[in-house]
Amino acid sequence: MGVLLVEHAFAKINLTLDVMGRRPDGYHEVDMVMQTIDLADVLTLEEDPAGAITLEANASSVPLDERNLAHVAARVFRANSGVNRGVRILIDKQIPVAAGLAGGSADAAAVLRGLNRLWGTGKTTDELAAWGAAIGSDVPFCVRRGCAVARGRGERLEPVNHRMHAWVVLVRPPVFVSTGDVYGALRAEEYSRRPRSPEMVRALAAGDFEAVRAGVHNVLAPVTFRLYPEVARLAERVRHVAGVPVHMSGSGPTLFCLLPTRGSAQRVYHALRGFMREVYLCRFLPSALAPPRGGRPSVEP
Repeated sequence: MGVLLVEHAFAKINLTLDVMGRRPDGYHEVDMVMQTIDLADVLTLEEDPAGAITLEANASSVPLDERNLAHVAARVFRANSGVNRGVRILIDKQIPVAAGLAGGSADAAAVLRGLNRLWGTGKTTDELAAWGAAIGSDVPFCVRRGCAVARGRGERLEPVNHRMHAWVVLVRPPVFVSTGDVYGALRAEEYSRRPRSPEMVRALAAGDFEAVRAGVHNVLAPVTFRLYPEVARLAERVRHVAGVPVHMSGSGPTLFCLLPTRGSAQRVYHALRGFMREVYLCRFLPSALAPPRGGRPSVEP
């Protein structure tokens, strides 16, 4: 057995998400504030003497071939670094799949960071983030982590340093949402006239929890609710039970509530567990990340 290396792939939520219009390349121009949370997949990397890239996972819904972004990231790393070694990647999946939490992008970012360590290539975070942009729009942020304003396709990042300590209760509806369908259904009149990121950045910098919670905004939420009415109905039920605002991350379907203390978050968590199977208790993580305690995501069973 070779050297085993462990990387944590942290999920994100969108505190703001504005779509400013469609770009000539077919993508949409976005302006959004993304925040890392301590819900994480755990990736174990081991060099493969045979020179192959292989994947294993604890979730049947995860593809184990070239479609998986972790596999793509390993190929991109080899192509850009000139290191043509093999690697075995084991994914302990904790982030819900296709949930608007950038789980696949986080795995890809973890592979880039992990191979940089495993093979001692000494690439900078900037270099890894640039390689990540070729894999997916959220990968550069997932390489850097923390909090940032993301523009362009999501690859142009402006770090946001703050000391906000907030708790997050996630609810994953049992619904598959197509990101492409959501963006495709966005009407021209629904494009944002101005981004909400400046107000969110000011609220974070001031440590004003109520202003942060009041400023959460996602222009895609009405579109997802229109296409998937069951998500809209669940959001209303969560709002009624939790007694606090309910938001959506990315193109959905994951919903979330922000809470100021662990105690208030636990009360909401347990209330929602009364009628939902996939509920997660998480918190904001800063830029300088330590592994979750015990090597596991800080998520209650």
